[in-house]
Amino acid sequence: MLIKKSITLKKHRTSLSLEIEFWKALSKIAEKKNLSIERLISEIDINRKSSLASSTRVFILKYFE
Repeated sequence: MLIKKSITLKKHRTSLSLEIEFWKALSKIAEKKNLSIERLISEIDINRKSSLASSTRVFILKYFE
């Protein structure tokens, strides 16, 4: 099941839909890096080469490798 959340990237509101497991993983990563989830997603957005959702999932998978 996808969970859609609204976030601000580059001063524009957008939404990101991810499975609950990915939102939980993002929360853990953000906590370890002492960042907000929104700030972490902003960093993912800067370096992405595909959709934000796909790039976020790949980031999480690589983080936990």
